[in-house]
Amino acid sequence: MIDIMSIASGMFLLVGSVFTLIGSIGIVRMPDVFTRLHAAGITDTLGAAGVLLGLALKAGFSLLLVKLLLMLVFLLLLNPTACHALARAALHGLRRPWMD
Repeated sequence: MIDIMSIASGMFLLVGSVFTLIGSIGIVRMPDVFTRLHAAGITDTLGAAGVLLGLALKAGFSLLLVKLLLMLVFLLLLNPTACHALARAALHGLRRPWMD
């Protein structure tokens, strides 16, 4: 019988995968580096966090759970920082935001 943890884990994995797919489509469809970073930074962070939470629920109480949660903390701290640094470097590299 399927328990609640398996259902919750599957839902987190599914939602994380959908966010990652939407972010990938946004990277291809957006016109300039700043909007691409916006699409990638937000959706990929949430997507990877969803996948890691789903895997953490599957892992149960073990050393693997600690490692997955540590990866999640680093991801949530470093991914927005890296996107900000890339956008700042693009702006200082004389790239102008796309204006309609």
